[in-house]
Amino acid sequence: MSSPFKIRVAETETLNPLIRRLVLRAPAGEALPGHTAGAHVRVQVTLPDGGQDWRHYSLINALPQAGATAAPTHYEIAVRLEDEGRGGSRFMHGLQVGDTLQIEAPKNDFPLHAGSGPVLLLAGGIGITPLLSMAAELRAAGRPLRVVYAGRSRALLAFLPQLQTLLGDALRVHADDEAGAPLDIAALLDGCAPTESLYMCGPKPMLNAVLAGAQARGWPTDRVHFELFSAATPEAGDQAFDVVLAQSGATHRVAADQTLLDCLIEHGCDPLFDCKRGECGVCAVPVIEGEVDHRDHVLSASEKAAHQVIQICVSRARGARLVLDL
Repeated sequence: MSSPFKIRVAETETLNPLIRRLVLRAPAGEALPGHTAGAHVRVQVTLPDGGQDWRHYSLINALPQAGATAAPTHYEIAVRLEDEGRGGSRFMHGLQVGDTLQIEAPKNDFPLHAGSGPVLLLAGGIGITPLLSMAAELRAAGRPLRVVYAGRSRALLAFLPQLQTLLGDALRVHADDEAGAPLDIAALLDGCAPTESLYMCGPKPMLNAVLAGAQARGWPTDRVHFELFSAATPEAGDQAFDVVLAQSGATHRVAADQTLLDCLIEHGCDPLFDCKRGECGVCAVPVIEGEVDHRDHVLSASEKAAHQVIQICVSRARGARLVLDL
């Protein structure tokens, strides 16, 4: 992790009932660390109980100019207000111009890959934020692209004016309430050119449908790139289980509605982690005993079948007990 530094809220804008745009500047107005399309910053938030945590927000750039974010004077992010969760989005929605935040320098776990072939950017809801920056960077490079932007309602789709200006006919908008049905992922994949790469950011059901569809069509894994915009949430049938830490001998109870990562932090452990969405692989821990309910997007099918490692931010035990090499 980079060392946190202070940044000031310079501008706020309500884009729709759920999404708020924030412009952040250094206190003295100096240039900020540069970034590339797909990058995010970690922002420290204060929770309703007074505790503090970190949230990830993609950096937004809609200018199709080479080097536009090499030494930016500001960062732009957008925050979706979540009804569920611990309250980080409510904190971000309550910020006012002049407030100060602690953030870390940009990090990019979702970069554009080099090449000259065509690109499809698929966004679901707030997942448009990193893809808008990708669209601008691809336009600046003169690379062929198209964008499909899907959501439940057109009124809740942020940044449509910027996208329309940037993309023109290369933008397709799908609103469920207008179409009468969700986006047809199968038809979208069938319509992709053989050399077209796909970058996707959005909710887990969309991601799962894309990954399953790509696998069914025999697409190579390096053709689909993604970022998930939701942290782990309880699933139907989740049960409490015991986690045994082999190095200390300690045993802790992981509640049915609690992640293994949160349980370890609650009991004073200091595990490595970053995304909290099962994407980055940072929180991998060796498994000594027990079967894992794998929910990550990092491990291969063979690695999951071996049950020798677990991504503790999202995955759980299938049985009553799991022994970890911690």
